[in-house]
Amino acid sequence: MSTLSVDLGARSYPIHIGPGLLDDGALLGALVPARQRLIVTNDVVGALYLDRLRSTLGGKAQVLVLPDGEAHKTLATFERIIDTLIGAEFHRDACVIALGGGVIGDVAGFAAACYQRGIAYLQIPTTLLAQVDSSVGGKTAVNHPRAKNMIGAFYQPIGVIADTTVLESLPARELSAGLAEIIKYGLILDAGFFGWLEEHIESLRALDPAALEHAIRRSCELKAAIVAEDEREQGRRALLNLGHTFGHALESLGRYERWLHGEAVAIGICLAAEVSVARCGLDPAQCVRIEALLERAGLPTRAPGLDPGRMIELMRMDKKAAAAGLKLVLLERIGHAVTQLHTDEIALAELLRGAFAA
Repeated sequence: MSTLSVDLGARSYPIHIGPGLLDDGALLGALVPARQRLIVTNDVVGALYLDRLRSTLGGKAQVLVLPDGEAHKTLATFERIIDTLIGAEFHRDACVIALGGGVIGDVAGFAAACYQRGIAYLQIPTTLLAQVDSSVGGKTAVNHPRAKNMIGAFYQPIGVIADTTVLESLPARELSAGLAEIIKYGLILDAGFFGWLEEHIESLRALDPAALEHAIRRSCELKAAIVAEDEREQGRRALLNLGHTFGHALESLGRYERWLHGEAVAIGICLAAEVSVARCGLDPAQCVRIEALLERAGLPTRAPGLDPGRMIELMRMDKKAAAAGLKLVLLERIGHAVTQLHTDEIALAELLRGAFAA
C-alpha cells in the first residue's frame, strides 16, 4: 500500500493506494470509527463489491443502492440520500461511505456536506477516473438540467481508499475515460510524467499493476499539491479544469449519454490545445503529440456534427465562466498551463466549426 496526504490543516486526510484494500478491515476500521454508517453505491458497483465491503465492515452498515449513470446525479438522488439518513435517525457523528465512481462520490459527498450541516464521508472510488480525480479534493455536486455540477459544495472526505484491483472489472471504455484525466495532469503540471505516459500507455490499458499504481499515485500527488495550495479554486486549482469547459458543454449536448466524462474531456483537451496554438504559442508539434496520446489511450478527439453556437451557449453557463467572457485553461507548452479570459466568441465558434466538421 502507498499512502500520501492532502495537507489542509485540520481537514487533512490520507489517500491509500494499492491492491486488496477493500478487504483491509484494520484500515477501514481506523478510518471509519463511526457506529452509524451508510454505504451509498449503485446497482452496477453494488453487485460487484457491496458484499465484500459489508463483510470487511463486519456487516455494520446500512446500504442505499442507486441507479447507475450521470443522468441520476440530480437533486432527486441527493434527496433520496438525505431521506435515508433521516429515516435511519443518523446523528452528526455518522459516516457516509461512497462506493462507486465519480457520480456516487459527488452526490454522496454533497449529501454528507449538507446533512446536519456536515457529517463525515469516506471515498472508495471504483473507477480509474474517480481514483485519480473526483475522489480527491472535496468537490461535491449534483447537476442542473442546464449545466453540470452547478449545485454543490467544497467538502473534504475523511479519506480515500483506491483499491487498484477493482479496476480489473472496468470496461475498456471506462478505463480509457480515466486515462484522460491522468494525461491532463501531465499536460498542466509535469512534462516528464506526460513523457512517461507516452512510453507506458499500452501498459496502463493492459492494467499492468506497477504502471497503474505509479500513474494513480503521481496523479494524486499532483492534485493533492494544488488542492493544498488552493482548496476553493480561487487561483491555481483552476488549471485542473483543462478541457473541462469544453467537455462539460459536450456532456450536456450529448444528454450525458453520448460521451463518458473522460471522453468529453479528451475532446475538450484537443480543442483547448488548438486554441492554445493561436493564443499561447503552443508548438503545433506538441498539439499533434497530445492528440496522438489521447488516441492511443482509446479516446475520441473530435465531435463531428455538433452546433458551435449551441456549444458556446452552454460554455457560458459553465461555473468557471466570468461576466467578461469564457475562462479557458490553455497550454503554453506541455507541462505548463495558464488561464485566459476568452472574449472573442466569433473566433472560437470558427475553431469549433472546424473541429465539429472533422
